[in-house]
Amino acid sequence: MALTAETLVAHPALHARLRHQARLLLDAYEASPRLSSVFATQQRWLMAHIALSLHFRGVTTGDRGSFTAARFFEAIAANGVASRNTADSFLKEMLKYEYARRLPGGADRRSHPLEPTEASLDAIRGWLMVHLSTLDGFDDGQRLATFLDTQDSTAILHPLVADGLLSSPRIREPAGTFSLFTWLDNGGVVMDWLIAGMEEAPAGTECIPTGIVSVAAMAEWLKLSRTHLSRKLRDAEALGSLGWLGKRGNSVMWVSDGFRREYVATQTAKLAIVDHAFDVGFRASSSTGASRETETPPKNGQRLGATAN
Repeated sequence: MALTAETLVAHPALHARLRHQARLLLDAYEASPRLSSVFATQQRWLMAHIALSLHFRGVTTGDRGSFTAARFFEAIAANGVASRNTADSFLKEMLKYEYARRLPGGADRRSHPLEPTEASLDAIRGWLMVHLSTLDGFDDGQRLATFLDTQDSTAILHPLVADGLLSSPRIREPAGTFSLFTWLDNGGVVMDWLIAGMEEAPAGTECIPTGIVSVAAMAEWLKLSRTHLSRKLRDAEALGSLGWLGKRGNSVMWVSDGFRREYVATQTAKLAIVDHAFDVGFRASSSTGASRETETPPKNGQRLGATAN
């Protein structure tokens, strides 16, 4: 039975597992910052999940034309993720940086079949692996092993995960400090950095020290404007979500227990979605006798999802 968000929140290993997951996602960002930047805001992250789910549904049904610009725009509109112009710009960027490519066929640009390139496929496969590994850490499960041992495992799992993310109010409408970062380029990476750098602290600790001492170094690593990042951090500071143990910018940054609880609420909702999708997808695939063949894990440096969050 799939783990629920409530079960995960109550687990004694929760904070350690989430810090470890955040570090893995940061490793993925560092391995491929340009790819990560394509999915830098929550809106772009959701558009990427929609595009990938169209492709993977085509893999499982044999519909080579499942991912087209027309179908992508329809799905974006149906889910209220972005405007038509924003979706069009996103798709053009995917093609420009060779994270997607056109296939032969189609009468015009809107009906031309598309597919994600190997870089995008490696990224989403790695992202799924990170979250399955996190879930295994809660109950000594074998999700990741099953995923690696199942043919077309990404195509089976990802569309179900995407459906869950797109239908979740917790994911779509984060509150408080979390919402400050969803429109910031690499905002998810910023939050992962804050969480990964936190010291171990019991629930209820008011101010939890992190390893962050320089906003300039943080901005440089994230390829962000120092001014823009500083503005967002000041907004979060005004909400009481973070601060400095001494002089701003020359001491250790801390994050509040409230911010940590917001992060936990969103991450456990996402993990519960992934686990439910795994439960449905792999139970269904095993019952229909899907062949099980070992897939090659992503190459070193691509083993983790560059689609952060």
